[in-house]
Amino acid sequence: MSTRTKFVIGGVAVGLLTLWILPWWISALIILGVIGAPVVAYLMLDPSQRRRVRSQGRKRIGS
Repeated sequence: MSTRTKFVIGGVAVGLLTLWILPWWISALIILGVIGAPVVAYLMLDPSQRRRVRSQGRKRIGS
């Protein structure tokens, strides 16, 4: 199992745990924040930096 898969499984577990412990709207804000932070960071990059990030992702898949 890859490291990324372990992080995804852990994130889902924490998300379900917060849904059980906290009110649903606080859990929804936490989950949206966790998803939104990397998206906003990616959108703040210059086009050349985005191209570099995409090329790094392709290299990793092919290796």
